Amino acid sequence: MVDISPLRLSREFRIVFVARLISIFGLGFAAVALPMQVYGITGSSLLVATVHTTSAVSVLAGTLVGGMLADRGDRRRLIVIGRASAVIGFGVLAVNTLAPAEPWLWVIYAVAAFNGFFGSFSAVALQAAAPGFVPRDKLPAAGALLALNGELGSVLAPALGGIIIATAGMGGNYVITALLSLFTTILVWRLPRLEAPEESRTQPALAALREGGRFAFGHRVVGPLLLLGFAQMLFAAPQVLINEFTDKVLGGGPTMVGLLYTAPAVGALIGSLTSGWAGRARRTGTLLLVAVALCGLAVLGLGTSTWAPVAFMFLVFLGFGQVVEEILRYALLQSHTPDHLRGRVNSVWTAQSTVGDSAGALTLGGLAPLIGAAGAMMAGGALTVVSVGALAVAFAGLRTARVLQEPEPIPQNQSEQ
Repeated sequence: MVDISPLRLSREFRIVFVARLISIFGLGFAAVALPMQVYGITGSSLLVATVHTTSAVSVLAGTLVGGMLADRGDRRRLIVIGRASAVIGFGVLAVNTLAPAEPWLWVIYAVAAFNGFFGSFSAVALQAAAPGFVPRDKLPAAGALLALNGELGSVLAPALGGIIIATAGMGGNYVITALLSLFTTILVWRLPRLEAPEESRTQPALAALREGGRFAFGHRVVGPLLLLGFAQMLFAAPQVLINEFTDKVLGGGPTMVGLLYTAPAVGALIGSLTSGWAGRARRTGTLLLVAVALCGLAVLGLGTSTWAPVAFMFLVFLGFGQVVEEILRYALLQSHTPDHLRGRVNSVWTAQSTVGDSAGALTLGGLAPLIGAAGAMMAGGALTVVSVGALAVAFAGLRTARVLQEPEPIPQNQSEQ
């Protein structure tokens, strides 16, 4: 079962775990409310999509800025700023919704940009600080627990958000979300000061960005990890095709679509709850490659399915593979990244995830008109497996990677890695 020892060993990790779980639920409530409100005001799915795009662009910008700031000062201050910004943003949305006049659309866009930018500060700073709260041999367990509260939020928060809107209204939803954000702000304020290491505080900004990028893409483990993650997001993210696949292949309706969207979260929850083995794994890199290959095989199998229970099963396998990959990747990335570079490297990873998610949707969505939703899934699954094989052959450092128990010395010349 999942190893909960990081929660017992570290007060700071307990604070982070609880605060992150509550904030994930708050963001889940907002993720239901924002599209529903925009569609209710405009009746346009295109405008709903543009709000999402506004948020994604601001998240990308905030991630890059926050990553550099996390390596130059007090990481706790950034976490508090990120959570306090959510209080302000959701408070503004509540006022905009509860005011007697019709809600202003431009306010929703402005808050989406504001929350996306400043909220990214807390996400990146937490990623940079959290590995220092637990012993290195507990990094897989810490990754599993962080993945677990993410999956609990993704499974339960949207449903609870819908119930809150139905009972308390859209404005009530925003009020509750703002109060939850306030509670998490108070929680993370109780963390000690989390000063970045001395060597990264006085470095010029451009030099700091160059150093972070050089390390992230040049390191023998971290660089291939980024490539592997990008390949997975590019080819093994079939959610964009589920509606068409359900309609044209499975012959189902909205209920079936909802169940299929839930299936990966079910698999991820199972993977998180049964992740105790991850802390004892030795060939972490090899297991990571196997987990991503499992994601590809699951998407390939999904494309061949013609019966809903089988499709559901393959999506459960996909979610299981994704969370195992997340746990192992977290442990490898954090143990191979020096503390003074963690903010920048985690910002590169988060930015890559944001871009990869959009690029993956465009890739499989673009294939669907040419070869059908099922064909696009099969092609994406096959390309995932091929990519895993190619990266395994090309990067021996990824194949043999393990979680480091001691910090790794950094060569003066990054190209030596």
